[in-house]
Amino acid sequence: MRVYLVLVYVFLYAPIALIVGGSFNAGKQAMIWQGFSLEWYGKAFSNPLITEALGTSLYIALATAAISSVLGLMAALGLERVKGWLRTFFDALIYIAIMVPGIVIGISTLIAFVSIFELVNPALTATFNIRLQMGSWAVIAAHVLFNIAVVALLVRARLQGMDRSLVEASEDLYATPFGTFRQIVLPLLAPAVLAGFLLAFTFSFEDFIIAYFVAGPDVTLPIYVFSSIRRGVTPEINAVGTVVLVTSLLLLVIAQLILQRGNQARVRADG
Repeated sequence: MRVYLVLVYVFLYAPIALIVGGSFNAGKQAMIWQGFSLEWYGKAFSNPLITEALGTSLYIALATAAISSVLGLMAALGLERVKGWLRTFFDALIYIAIMVPGIVIGISTLIAFVSIFELVNPALTATFNIRLQMGSWAVIAAHVLFNIAVVALLVRARLQGMDRSLVEASEDLYATPFGTFRQIVLPLLAPAVLAGFLLAFTFSFEDFIIAYFVAGPDVTLPIYVFSSIRRGVTPEINAVGTVVLVTSLLLLVIAQLILQRGNQARVRADG
């Protein structure tokens, strides 16, 4: 079993190790080692095509994370007040949004937008001389669809362990509903919301499948990497992949630490 376990981990992580190692290769051939060098990181991020794609990905990821955090928080708070079969129905919708494959979300979003464009573009063109098309905003809309469910689940888990007596005490002291939310509920839910923000940013930043269908003329970093490796893998692409990998892992670790610290603070408060 130990040998089997080692082989499984080698199978999972050896390709990643090759990408990371290839980014430090001094030669132009990614798979032929010719010495250690950091020059490909400098060349990668001085490439205007890469920096433009990186800026587009950051914009999409930040917008997705912000919108998903707000809507996911609202969804979680709303579901707390829903009971019976209706709550079960909305719970099922949240889980379905997470379980649906990315390619299905991408294709369905593409079909939906194309159908809407066919209806509204003639009127918009005739009235305002504008025409809607795919782009970054379409990617944001598709990513939000998935990430709202992620944030909602994190916030709901935090809500279930929240001390309801604090909310009741605030209401007994004649605080307004918004005042109770701002001073009691939101600070208690802040770790879950922040962790959801980081996870939504990570999922959006590294997504390729959904963005490939609805990005239109805009190019995200994963799309650029995919287009580049069709011409061959280079140390420059390995450097970009390494940066994306390290960034994603770092954000995931930070989100996990935030959730753990929030849970520990809750346990100490309960104790």
